[in-house]
Amino acid sequence: MPALLNPAETQTLTAKPAASAALERCELCEAFAVAASPVRASLAAGVEVFRQGDRAGMVYRVLSGAAISYRLLNDGRRQVTEFHVAGDFLGLEAGLEYRTTADTLGAATVAAVRRADLARLAATDSGLARALWQMSVRAFQRSEDHAMILARQGANERVVAFLLDYADRVGAADILDLPMTRQDMADHLGLTIHTVSRTLSQLQTQGLIEARSSRHVRLLRRDLLERIRA
Repeated sequence: MPALLNPAETQTLTAKPAASAALERCELCEAFAVAASPVRASLAAGVEVFRQGDRAGMVYRVLSGAAISYRLLNDGRRQVTEFHVAGDFLGLEAGLEYRTTADTLGAATVAAVRRADLARLAATDSGLARALWQMSVRAFQRSEDHAMILARQGANERVVAFLLDYADRVGAADILDLPMTRQDMADHLGLTIHTVSRTLSQLQTQGLIEARSSRHVRLLRRDLLERIRA
């Protein structure tokens, strides 16, 4: 059972959300506050939020920290489909089951509402219905863009595109504190961990980035990195 449904670890969503530029006012955010069954939980690293194949009964929002979504393939390999940062929603499914598993990356605070409650609110709130539709479109577009990257770009372009996209999402000018491991990056970019590490080392040798550790990266020449991404 998803961690957020454990009454001992949840509380009603009345406390002030974690401060973040990503947590901006929106119809879906407000729906989390007025739904009949909103809960929030502070979770440790590696806690399963929901599991691939389980009934998609809840919709979640990351208030602080980060989470990872992945799909286990029939041959045992893992395909990371998305990284979720503060302000992101996850668990919005078209079908009745979760298509991926979602785990926390480090300590995180996550809010949840029942999918049925959101559906009832959307039936009478055109703004919320529009927000849900727009979110579905954006998710499709991100998936399409990622598929294009995997199909058309080499390792260098994939790693650069990932770093710039993450910087844009968290509002970082040049310094990135990455919550994911290099193996997570590799499983997202369709590369091996060796290729990801080698590519980061090459970018550092070229003076484009500074990889102070496996989780801390500084973008030194964003202008040149943008050219590579283009």
